[in-house]
Amino acid sequence: MTTSPIWPDGARCAVAITVDFNDIHGIQTREPRIAGREKSLSAWRYGATRGVDRLLAAFDEFAVPASWFVPGAVAQSHAGAVREIAAAGHELGVSGDRCEDFDALPLAAQIDACRAGRAALAGAIGRDAEGFRSFTGNWADGFADWLVAEGFTWSSSWRGDDLPYVHPRGDARADGARLVELPLHYELEDEPYFEFNLFPPVPAGQPRIASYRDVLDNWRRDVDGFRRFGLCCVMRLHPEIIGTAGRIDLLRALLAHLRDAGDAWFATGRDIARWWRGQAPVNAPGHPVDVFARCRADEAAR
Repeated sequence: MTTSPIWPDGARCAVAITVDFNDIHGIQTREPRIAGREKSLSAWRYGATRGVDRLLAAFDEFAVPASWFVPGAVAQSHAGAVREIAAAGHELGVSGDRCEDFDALPLAAQIDACRAGRAALAGAIGRDAEGFRSFTGNWADGFADWLVAEGFTWSSSWRGDDLPYVHPRGDARADGARLVELPLHYELEDEPYFEFNLFPPVPAGQPRIASYRDVLDNWRRDVDGFRRFGLCCVMRLHPEIIGTAGRIDLLRALLAHLRDAGDAWFATGRDIARWWRGQAPVNAPGHPVDVFARCRADEAAR
């Protein structure tokens, strides 16, 4: 079974390559015990030291646009690298101010973190971001509406589908603009396969680093499935992980595989969201995100 193309120029699938450039802030949110442990933190600082440049070179080699997410702290501490990313033609989005855990924050604090991060990024590149990614945790009711009101057009924070969808509005404005979500899949990320630290243990169960050959085989099979069914493939990468001397060739091999297939539309998240909004401004009936919103509303009304 295959699905008829729905993407521009008859492309079989859309491909968004996204990069989380968090430096040390993401791991400090997830594992507070790592704070001050400079030997361990150096593994995450490696992204700025080497990984960003290798990613930019790979994207340039294959003429692939990417969407990079940075917290405000990185936009300030690595403003030069952020400007290089923008100068190379890539999109830059916001992931809060310091990769906050949204589960620990009320709506007002979530808004403050996003606003601060966006302002810091605008200070580095001279324009406001349209894309948002929550580092971890669930956003509060009303946050998606706030994003839309502030000019954000898309997010890549949730999961639950392999096509884009729109977040329901919480303000009862059925005709209002909606935030487009480009959903993630763990198997299309580098972190579950390769992130590793001895102490504090990362990941907590401390499985061993995956075989490069097996990971590349997984990724090829996944993107071929997305091509077969006409879906939206969102890769989530990290410069400190995929940007090592050996792993960067995994990305290059995957990009070559997609290039040789000749039927993938490589685009930024912003461009995919714009296309999707024109094709499917509302979700199919019974979409999980709408069911989830109704359940939360019912629970709040009790």
